[in-house]
Amino acid sequence: MTGTTTPPPPEPLTAPRRARASIALVFCVHGAVTGSFVTRIPWIQNHLHLSAGQLGLALVMPAVGSSLAMPLAGRFVHRYGDRAAVRGLLSLWCLALALPALAPSLPTLCVALLAYGATSGMADVAMNAQGVEIEERLGRSIMSGLHGMWSAGGLLASPFGILAAHLDLDARLQLAVTAVVLLALAQAVCRGLPDIRAHEGAEEPPRFALPPRSSLVIGLVGFCAVFAEGASMDWSGVYLRDVTGASATVAAASYTAFSLTMAVSRLAGDAVIRRLGAVRTTRIGGAVATAGGLLVVAADSPALAIPGFGLIGVGIAVIVPLAFAAAGRIGTNPSQAIAGVATVTYTSGLIAPAIIGALAQATSLTVSFGLVTALAFALLLSAGALRLAERNSGRESTAGKNAADKSGTGENVTTPSPEKPSGKDLSAI
Repeated sequence: MTGTTTPPPPEPLTAPRRARASIALVFCVHGAVTGSFVTRIPWIQNHLHLSAGQLGLALVMPAVGSSLAMPLAGRFVHRYGDRAAVRGLLSLWCLALALPALAPSLPTLCVALLAYGATSGMADVAMNAQGVEIEERLGRSIMSGLHGMWSAGGLLASPFGILAAHLDLDARLQLAVTAVVLLALAQAVCRGLPDIRAHEGAEEPPRFALPPRSSLVIGLVGFCAVFAEGASMDWSGVYLRDVTGASATVAAASYTAFSLTMAVSRLAGDAVIRRLGAVRTTRIGGAVATAGGLLVVAADSPALAIPGFGLIGVGIAVIVPLAFAAAGRIGTNPSQAIAGVATVTYTSGLIAPAIIGALAQATSLTVSFGLVTALAFALLLSAGALRLAERNSGRESTAGKNAADKSGTGENVTTPSPEKPSGKDLSAI
């Protein structure tokens, strides 16, 4: 066609097992930063003598910073390539871990958490874009497992923060040391990432790129899942205590149990996605989460509510990874579309706890989780929006199987070309 230049198909992925392991460890390091920070929030509150309301205001800042900065990530990825962008942004995210504990007052804490959230969001977009590109070339689903590694990173890091809190260590020292350790790990794991770059002549995204409209529909699917996740993580303990009469110990353990359920489900999710496809997996997940929500709403004892929250976690676990995978296949700038989906989904996580609390204040917690159940049911109706993620979620192609067989040998393995060219080159690792 005159005047149209079609980018060449993606080049083969060298050492696919190494690339997959590296991006999985990147997700693990990113999650470890979050897991390290949350365990020292009580120390920060006591150190600055913050009221619950002041702390709540400060903890909104990471989500605000993340939402504002995510659209910037596309330009970093385009200009420097995926590997350099992931390495640089993940390094900044690790270093930002030390900032909140160093803040001497509430205003400076808010600024520190704004920067903390901004680096988190940009690193999140870059590493998800890298994950989608690797998934594309492997020819099979890996995004659910990557997000499972993020959850695992948080679970692995949190005991060190808990131990530091138990020993009454100064969080300024502990988080600074942790930041340096995680920075070193980030540099090491990023060496194995493939160097994916935009083709010469590809249009550079604007400095602040608004998400494409096509990503908003996908983002709404993620919105429903993250709303249910945020509501369950933040309110499950209160629900168990106030509605079902659970002991303080059982209520306190609900967060860890829910997080563990999410992590295990995500790590196992890729096998399910490959067998059933993205759309069917989302519909089944929506049905499972809806059943869990109904069980929570009907529960009058912890024995019913706890399995209900577990079913919510199992049902929604793979939805956000699938949303990112689908977004990464829109147009020629995956990072821009992923930024759009991430902005919508993470906004849901920001507002979910507040909406649940406001609705509970006006009515009851039971009614609040009726809303969670309704959003879980909406996943059944909106699952078709993730059809783009099915390209690599079905059965592995012959090339994909060969990639798995030859991984680690250093051979060049050709994977199926995507239906829409990605506009990126994959250089040698």
